[in-house]
Amino acid sequence: MKAQASHQALIPLFGLLLGLGLLAPRFAAAQNGGGQVVPDDELRSVAPNVYLDCDRRTCDFNYIKTEITFVNYVLDRQSADIQIIVTRQQTGSGGNEYTLAFLGLKKHKGQDATLRYYSKPTDTEDQFRQGFVNTLKQGLIPYVYDTPLAEFISISFAQKREYRPTPASDPWHYWVFGLGLRGNGEFETQYKKYSYQVNASANRTTENIKFRLYASNNYNRRRYDIPDEEPILSISKRKNLSTSLFKSIDSHWSWGGSASLNSSTYDNARLYASAGPAVEYNIFPYSEATRRELRIQYRLSCSLREYYEITIYGKEKETLFSQTLQAVLEIKEPWGSIGGSVQGSTFLHDLSYNNFRAEFGIYINLFKGFSFNVGGQYSQIHDQLSLPGREYTPEEILLELKRLATGYNLRFEIGLNYRFGSIYSNVVNPRFGNM
Repeated sequence: MKAQASHQALIPLFGLLLGLGLLAPRFAAAQNGGGQVVPDDELRSVAPNVYLDCDRRTCDFNYIKTEITFVNYVLDRQSADIQIIVTRQQTGSGGNEYTLAFLGLKKHKGQDATLRYYSKPTDTEDQFRQGFVNTLKQGLIPYVYDTPLAEFISISFAQKREYRPTPASDPWHYWVFGLGLRGNGEFETQYKKYSYQVNASANRTTENIKFRLYASNNYNRRRYDIPDEEPILSISKRKNLSTSLFKSIDSHWSWGGSASLNSSTYDNARLYASAGPAVEYNIFPYSEATRRELRIQYRLSCSLREYYEITIYGKEKETLFSQTLQAVLEIKEPWGSIGGSVQGSTFLHDLSYNNFRAEFGIYINLFKGFSFNVGGQYSQIHDQLSLPGREYTPEEILLELKRLATGYNLRFEIGLNYRFGSIYSNVVNPRFGNM
């Protein structure tokens, strides 16, 4: 029977401080009840083997290994007693919900649990990893309490005086606002570049409603000084204002709509204004989205377009209606993960102006030590109605200032990985960094 627990529900009431000074920082420091030092090999033989299935952008593996020393870390699930699958979803506040699925293997078969850790958008890297590791410790305790390691574990509960606001007491009523400004520059004798971006956002997310409002302004300038020739100057601008509102119908259906205003020198868009409704059906319940989802989405849109330059079809401005059908599949299982999407769109006034795109990614742990991944994307493009009706200059092409005419786009990757030797990866050695 799966045990499920919410870190958000437990931690506001209790701070679970696991005094895991056991084996800290090394197994050899542990002592048994008789006062004798327990050898490393003996402790390693009784410690559960853990396979942490987690993206390195999420998990700081070196920090985890130094903070949680009462398990063995192994390199593949076939050698593990416990597999921990970590998935992530963004919360309405701009933070993240991390779902940690603990799957018991071998002698722990059927001993599964699910814990959740919620990070705040204002958390520093250290605050995040401390909270994340604390949740990992909570989930691992049931797998060691019936082993000789249990005598080295002490657990204490500390009442927290500060509580997170409940929905009833949230003074912002789930509203989250953001302002951003960033810039960069690079300067050399014959090359100078600088850019900046300004953005603002307002979001509100509840169980029933998801609202987004976003505005941005991007500017990019490059200059190339070539001896005995005129300097080459490259300037690109992009502005965007978009909003969307989606509402839950039940555990499988959602509906809503979106609207946007945007301008882009790259896309020959002086001003695009578009709006339209959308509906979505998820084959699996939305509550299972961290492990599996198959979403089918349909959108209609009306777009008013005004171009910088007359298009290849002789248009300065026009009104277009379009439709889009998309299916998205995401599966995360102990043996690996599969993700993919298929999308088709067309303009309603002439169905021959259409776009088809398919993309996928597969990662599979085939057998002990051997993993395989493949991914790619393919698009058939027949909807470039905004292309300027003139020849591009070499500078515009080489500096990627304009979107180029094309009938397709293809990219792919493939990889094989085989590891052998010791199954353990407990040791952390920070000398010379990652060299």
